[in-house]
Amino acid sequence: MKLFYTPGTCSLVAHILLHETGLPCTLERVELASHRTAADEDFYSINPKGYVPLLQLDDGQRLSEGPVIAQYLCERAGRSDLLPAVGELARYRVLEWQAYISSELHKSYSPLFNPALDAAAKQVFSEALLKKFSWVSERLGERNYLCDDRFTLADAYLFTVARWSSLVGLDLSGLVPLQRYLAGIGERPAVHAALAAEGL
Repeated sequence: MKLFYTPGTCSLVAHILLHETGLPCTLERVELASHRTAADEDFYSINPKGYVPLLQLDDGQRLSEGPVIAQYLCERAGRSDLLPAVGELARYRVLEWQAYISSELHKSYSPLFNPALDAAAKQVFSEALLKKFSWVSERLGERNYLCDDRFTLADAYLFTVARWSSLVGLDLSGLVPLQRYLAGIGERPAVHAALAAEGL
């Protein structure tokens, strides 16, 4: 397999899960500003959507959309700790978090990265996103993970999107449970390895 990635973006989720599962996979960096790959190919010719992550499978087929790639990797590796089996309620709790992170956190950053928006507009979006992170922090409480007592693909996703707060000036430092949680996730060997490989 091959993972097309850009350091620090949502492709970090798949990168973390590759380290967690030990699945063999090569990496190819994509410069999103130019949409060129490390092999100097036009990334649009590989993924017409133009964004990472993109996972190229052993047979040449390609999967896009981060949450789907995450699910594929966990199931291919047979890691029911990262994503419980079909039919178990625990599975749907993990996917419930995945959906929330994708729709309510991940996409809420889009206006904050938009240079066309003025500071007043960005402040409105920042306050709304902070409320959502505050809710997540309250839900975490003293827990180390989003779902019970085990690390899942949803934790890799939350860790990744929470890291973007520093890029947009969103101050999450007052959310103590969230900060404790992020510090703990950051200590996982797979997370260390993915961050190091991406130069982060």
